[in-house]
Amino acid sequence: MQALDFPMAMTFLVIAATVVLYATERYSIELIALGSVVAFMVLFAVFPASGPDGPITAGSLLAGFSNPAVVTVICLLIIGQGLFQTDALEKPAQALVKWSRGRSQMATIPVLLVVAALSAFLNNTPVVVMFLPILSAVAATMGTSPSRVLMPLSFMTILGGMTTVIGSSTNLLVANYAAQTSDLRLTFFSFTPIALILAGVGSVYVLFIMPRLLKPRRTMAEEIQNSSGKQFIAQINIGYGHPLVGVESISGMFPALKDMTVRLVQRGEKPLLPPFENVVLSPGDTVIVAATRSALANALSRRQPLLEADPSGQTGASETTPNTAQPGTMTLAEVVVAPASRMMGRTLMQTGFHADTGCVVMGIQRRSRMPRMAMNDIRLEAGDVLLIAGTSAQVSSLRGNRDVLLLDWSTAEVPRRRYAPRALAIFTAVVAVAAFGIAPIAVTAVAGTFAMIASGCLNVRQALRAIDSRILMLVGSSLAGAAALEATGGAAYIANGLVELLRGSSPTVILSALFMIVMILTNFLSNNAAAVLFTPIAVKMANQLGQSPEAFVVCLIFAANASFATPIGYQTNLIVMGPGHYRFSDFLRAGTPLSLILWLTFSLVAPWYYGL
Repeated sequence: MQALDFPMAMTFLVIAATVVLYATERYSIELIALGSVVAFMVLFAVFPASGPDGPITAGSLLAGFSNPAVVTVICLLIIGQGLFQTDALEKPAQALVKWSRGRSQMATIPVLLVVAALSAFLNNTPVVVMFLPILSAVAATMGTSPSRVLMPLSFMTILGGMTTVIGSSTNLLVANYAAQTSDLRLTFFSFTPIALILAGVGSVYVLFIMPRLLKPRRTMAEEIQNSSGKQFIAQINIGYGHPLVGVESISGMFPALKDMTVRLVQRGEKPLLPPFENVVLSPGDTVIVAATRSALANALSRRQPLLEADPSGQTGASETTPNTAQPGTMTLAEVVVAPASRMMGRTLMQTGFHADTGCVVMGIQRRSRMPRMAMNDIRLEAGDVLLIAGTSAQVSSLRGNRDVLLLDWSTAEVPRRRYAPRALAIFTAVVAVAAFGIAPIAVTAVAGTFAMIASGCLNVRQALRAIDSRILMLVGSSLAGAAALEATGGAAYIANGLVELLRGSSPTVILSALFMIVMILTNFLSNNAAAVLFTPIAVKMANQLGQSPEAFVVCLIFAANASFATPIGYQTNLIVMGPGHYRFSDFLRAGTPLSLILWLTFSLVAPWYYGL
């Protein structure tokens, strides 16, 4: 057995220190990952080593940052951002929530079971890409954190993917490698019965226990916006061709404005007050409503908007004033009228706010009372909150405005819902081409990213915002660690040590120990690397014990798929990490018990199933 030399020992030390620092979360993931890469570069500059592909250099250690897996994950996140930006999946999510009658488990459990079934026959990555925006939209519709559903999504695809030979690339790799080194020929459903037992036990944990262990992870902006039910006074000016023309009140309410409270309909000089009986809206009417920011944003982003970011209609400015906030590039934000502001005591038209800033006031919120008058007639007071619309640059310029205080967390772009059909078409094409093997997932992901930007579903700034630096640094540094393990012989040292340690033990003990060791390594190496490393060892162990190699090879398949304890364990974990706002410790907390459950289940069932 190879001796433990200094470079190998230092490699183990750097990897162990990196994992511990990830788990403590005392420093940022990016800083820890970069530090581990620097440590490896210094180590191999002083103590040169060679791997299967030649000497380990700074270039080979940094190659992980350009790995196709990294590019694929980033491009898939950008495609998901395109779906989010256009609200393309809002209606399917609402239909699912309505079908489940608002019960979160009824909405998510059937979807996750479908995900597991599909993963048995399709590549796991496109399955996660397909359902991630759907489950995110369901969580948003229900007002729950996406962290409750996205990690279960990744784990269910992994559990479903280990039930057939084609369920994941790892399964195929091990089956093919075993066929080359032994007489074992695994068919499509060779290990499906025992896999279903493991997947069933794991699914009970994922569906019913794990969500309780996951902390709701939201950005500060999401927490503030979701916890606030404040309403703004806004006005809808109805002109010819407006979607509300001809709408009639029913039981005192307007069904087309179900998310808003109509406080007044101004018809010429005559105000119509609630309850509204037999009122039919017509051109020239002004509808004064009280609505949340979310309701106003939805009214703005509809394909036929109820509200227009038009200064002539919203602020009383001249009708010849250009519309500076065109749909698709509009940003909403909230500002507070500052103490001693020049806007105090004036109406919106008198303040000249639009002329000075280019932004349009869409609504006014006053904490003390909700005035029942046209928005343009309200005289502003210190502390009033204005919901404004404008370009990103116009909104950003308000940071230097002395009359209003910009609430930075409130800045968000209005969804481009008119682009929803093309975003869905691009997304469907990406998933279909990858799922049916017409082109590699990396190719379809990059092409889909280009299509999202070129078609107007996203702009470049929005696409760049979707890139998660944690994923880039995690993958790059983990691949550098894997290269260091191979170059120093650390991976082979662990494998050979296992063989020596278990020499003379019973087949049941050896099988259980093999599962445990591979399960640990697959969370820090790639699962394919762990599978390739241990396949010949598993066959060798079976031959030495006089047993059929099937149990040992299947053990290796299940263990290599048990990549639940870290985000770097499997590509789908990385995909959900950003949208779910997960931390490294979340995977340790929720994924480690699942890995141990699978290990215990296999250790108990495998000896009986294979007659060991």
